[in-house]
Amino acid sequence: MRNERNKNFTLLIFILIIILVSVDLGQCQEAKTKEKIISAFTGKVPREWGVRVTGVKTRLNTDQKVLALTFDACGGLKRSSFDSKLIRYLKNEKIPATLFVSGKWIDANRDVFQELARNPLFEIGNHGLNHKPCSVNGRSVYAIKGTRSVGELMDEIEGNAIKIQELTGRKPKYYRPGTGYCDEIGVEVANALGYQVVNSSVLGDAGATYSKDRVKRALLNASPSSIILMHMNHPEGETAEGLIEAIPELRKNGFKFVKLSEYDLR
Repeated sequence: MRNERNKNFTLLIFILIIILVSVDLGQCQEAKTKEKIISAFTGKVPREWGVRVTGVKTRLNTDQKVLALTFDACGGLKRSSFDSKLIRYLKNEKIPATLFVSGKWIDANRDVFQELARNPLFEIGNHGLNHKPCSVNGRSVYAIKGTRSVGELMDEIEGNAIKIQELTGRKPKYYRPGTGYCDEIGVEVANALGYQVVNSSVLGDAGATYSKDRVKRALLNASPSSIILMHMNHPEGETAEGLIEAIPELRKNGFKFVKLSEYDLR
């Protein structure tokens, strides 16, 4: 019996050593990858700044009559609420959507986030750890300072990706910068990390500032293959009301709703 216990103990120690070595190797590889990307992009001067710079995806690559509804959850001061009416409607009507969540919003809505992530109607996108614009030189927009370097941008993207992975078991494949703004070098950095940068072809609620009628009009004017940007962190807005009025008409007009992952993007 003692020999058997000794064998089991030795086996356990061996397994633990293997795990520790694997973790160490993984961390070493991640560090090398970060160093390589920082070396490749540091010093490059961006020439573009906006929501549709080179490399950003804004449409589904299809001629089919489909629309991709995407909802941002920005997080931070006055931005960490949850539009339960909007999400409840999507669930009841079985409408799929892609949800771009920031690390700040996740921290303020941990239980809600996990429930959304478990629902097969929804897929989770990365909206940055601290909802910062995607910059390599600290450029700002809407009084929000962007990431100041390649390394800081990588932390903004990967920090939230790891947070999402730890909570869901899956890393997101899509990244939308805080505010949507980016420079083209930042897009290349995100691509090097393995993410597609996605904004939109239709502004659905302008940061949840649109009235119900303007939200409805924006949705009804969307062309096939559009990626529509709205928000799910402003229940005080009228996004839900406009969406609820537009969806039946869109369905009547032959539109279907899809997640981003169902099509290639362009």
